[in-house]
Amino acid sequence: MAANHLFDGLLCGRENDPRRLLDVPGARDWSYAELVELSGRLAHLLLEQNVKPGDRIAVQVQKSAQAIALYLATIRAGAVFLPLNTAYTRVEVGYFLQDAEPAVFVCASAREAEFNDIGARVLTLDGDGSGSLLQAAGDMPVAFDNVARAPRDLAAILYTSGTTGLSKGAMLSHDNLLSNALTLVDYWRFTADDALLHALPIFHTHGLFVATNVILIAGASMIFLPRFDLEQMIEQLPAANTLMGVPTFYTRLLADKRFNRGLVAHMRLFVSGSAPMLAETHVQFEERTGHRILERYGMTETNMNTSNPYDGERRVGSVGFPLPGVEIRITDPESGDELPPGETGMIEVRGPNVFLGYWRKPEKTALELRSNGFFISGDLGKIDADGYLHILGREKDLIISGGYNIYPKQIETEIDALDGVLESAVFGIPDADLGEAVAAAVVPVADVELDSEQLLKSLAPVLARFKLPRRVFIIDELPRNAMGKVQKNILRDSHG
Repeated sequence: MAANHLFDGLLCGRENDPRRLLDVPGARDWSYAELVELSGRLAHLLLEQNVKPGDRIAVQVQKSAQAIALYLATIRAGAVFLPLNTAYTRVEVGYFLQDAEPAVFVCASAREAEFNDIGARVLTLDGDGSGSLLQAAGDMPVAFDNVARAPRDLAAILYTSGTTGLSKGAMLSHDNLLSNALTLVDYWRFTADDALLHALPIFHTHGLFVATNVILIAGASMIFLPRFDLEQMIEQLPAANTLMGVPTFYTRLLADKRFNRGLVAHMRLFVSGSAPMLAETHVQFEERTGHRILERYGMTETNMNTSNPYDGERRVGSVGFPLPGVEIRITDPESGDELPPGETGMIEVRGPNVFLGYWRKPEKTALELRSNGFFISGDLGKIDADGYLHILGREKDLIISGGYNIYPKQIETEIDALDGVLESAVFGIPDADLGEAVAAAVVPVADVELDSEQLLKSLAPVLARFKLPRRVFIIDELPRNAMGKVQKNILRDSHG
């Protein structure tokens, strides 16, 4: 078999391993050997469709074992995996297909007719494994001679969430994905004895390139849920010992009285990421379960950058230390000069995890990827005296009011600490006098009525006058994307 950097690293010689890889409640289990066999059939099918090394395979399908096999097949065939959010509309998908020009597009059977004019071969795959993709691959041989791929060859394209402007395709190499997963296996102590409760989507870095790749390398297993479902999570937790989730997972679990210390006494690790977690959630979780959630920091363009330690203090409000082999620095957003510890500035990242650049956007790549290898993240943060990194918000969320730089995270932290407040989001709105004024959207705790004037009075002693919100909007919930990130652009559009 030819050397295929990512596939060889992920499977580590377990192509014939009969042990269980995927436990799919309500459906059949999958062993390592069975999934690799299916990936071989699918890889043959891709070659039959004249897929060449470097061709893109775009995929918008429900989460399933067969979708994981398609990911592995794409890598084995030397092609580039391009997963798309299942919530994207025909218009949104059309942009990605036009930009990436895939050789093959795989979608749900119900949507096939929408894409009969895209200029690529369209195949279908549904959540139960049915569809034309598996039918066409049924007679293909299971043995497949992997296409040779080197560490810097392109393995995947992930489009950014596109909350400002058009989405950009982040190009991730075989070594970007493999090196990061290898680091996480070691840092988070994963072994073949682990069972991960997997309820994340697989069109995103978190669910696919972190959770799935880590489990494959460790030789562990996954309880593979199609989505977050509270009843299934409660039911399946006793069979798992690790969980990777977004903050919403944990807040919904905490809202259920069945989620208690006894239910999770056997658990080894809870990881959270993709969006910041409220300090209140950290505290409630530890009080309820005796476990402290491990929060980490990653991006579409870089996979994982930092993590709170496995051993040692997992500091609330921080995303921990740079992972081994990863460098983090804080720079002045204007000059690019490195800033000393404690000062707020731009977070920049360098390491084997950092992407190759943006697909067909060399000018944008040059703006955000320095010649010395540091990626300008767009996130503002600081490194405290003990070396922990703190995320203070996105540069695009920075509010400049009357010449003052205002970091929303500081104000959100103070608002969230007030009685009756569940969470908040601070953003800028146009102001004829100041350029921008500070606004806050505040979500109350259930059955609590908040008064915006009283909120402002409570903030006055702890915030400088220029940081105080000019407008406070009491709303039922914050708008979020599929991974739980607050979409401040929607708040600005709605309340600006």
